[in-house]
Amino acid sequence: MSSNPLRHAFARMGGRDPHEKHRAATPLELFFDLTFVIAFGVAGSQFAHEIAEAHFGAGLLGFSFAMFAVIWAWINFTWFASAYDTDDWVFRVVTMVQIVGVLILAMGIEPMFHSIVEGHHVDNRVIVGGYVLMRLALVTQWVRASRQDPARRDTCLRYAKYLAVVQLGWIVVLIIETDVATTFLMTVPLIVLEMATPYAAERKARTPWHAHHIAERYGLLAIIALGECLIGAIETLRAIVAHHGWSVDAALVGFSGTALAFGMWWIYFMLPAGRALHLRRHRSYLFGYGHIPIFAAIAATGAGLHVAAYYIDHEAHISGAIAVASIAVPVALFKVSLTWLYSVMVGADRTIITVAAGVLVALAGSIGLAAAGASMPVCLLVIVLALAVSIIIDERRGAERLHQALEKLEAGTTAPRP
Repeated sequence: MSSNPLRHAFARMGGRDPHEKHRAATPLELFFDLTFVIAFGVAGSQFAHEIAEAHFGAGLLGFSFAMFAVIWAWINFTWFASAYDTDDWVFRVVTMVQIVGVLILAMGIEPMFHSIVEGHHVDNRVIVGGYVLMRLALVTQWVRASRQDPARRDTCLRYAKYLAVVQLGWIVVLIIETDVATTFLMTVPLIVLEMATPYAAERKARTPWHAHHIAERYGLLAIIALGECLIGAIETLRAIVAHHGWSVDAALVGFSGTALAFGMWWIYFMLPAGRALHLRRHRSYLFGYGHIPIFAAIAATGAGLHVAAYYIDHEAHISGAIAVASIAVPVALFKVSLTWLYSVMVGADRTIITVAAGVLVALAGSIGLAAAGASMPVCLLVIVLALAVSIIIDERRGAERLHQALEKLEAGTTAPRP
């Protein structure tokens, strides 16, 4: 190995210090995340188009499949990198292969959506091919780690073995061209096996992931997904201005769309995730898996704002209530998922749960207003006000309770055992 720290010469993959000071996301990880901007964007735009065309079932199925492939691949890369990122030339080249896989996957999202809508067969060749490429690249990383980290050799080999076996199943799905129902029956067991792999692989020895690094990485992906909300807000504003020029309604839409994304950002980062995960490392599976509906809900909210733009442009074959529901429902999923995650990580709090229930009532009210004939800007404003009130209550009461809960957890981990 070269003594020059600026060279990315071959380095031993022996596992990183899980308590390393000042651990942060690397430039390579940030570059890797850029490919998911594309994947979220394509999936969101396709989902919005299908909702606008009243293809609800097909759109939801396609979006769910795309979100699983995108988010799960990202999660696996992130946890591996947190434990074994050597940043040498081998790690970089294999990561480039994974980046290529993400781009191929993104190219396969649109034909997959179209084939589900048509209903004859599912065209999943490209999306599954890109996914398998990413996963096989990760298998090589696990094999390398097994050779260079003797203490966790069995854990790494289990990862490599289980992942490789599941990819054989995905290759079968890729080869066999069949209808939607049969494809669904084939993919569900594979998804279950994918999600069971980390638990099965780490049942004896855990990989040395870094809690604060993981929390930062998850926060960065949340921000990437929130970018879709901002794009959707601009599309909705553009639609109003194109038809009616600048007006009070246009100003309300522009404000509401931006405030919606900002409010979701504020709510997401209210929990000091790094500190909570550090104190409750045994709940890492719940933290990791619990983010799947959160990321999907954020991306779906962006898609819902695109639907609002279609509706305002008179290009949607749906009612105003459905257009508002395409925003309100994912926001509700976001709020419920986060409330559950906060409860898992720091303990249930009556105030936070009550506030979440109030937000759900307000979101349902926004759909009711749309059904009664209220305009899109008014309904959007109701959704934003619901989030704003929840933020105010959480800041005034929930933040102090959260601080006390974390202090209690910290005291429990440091107290001497009898």
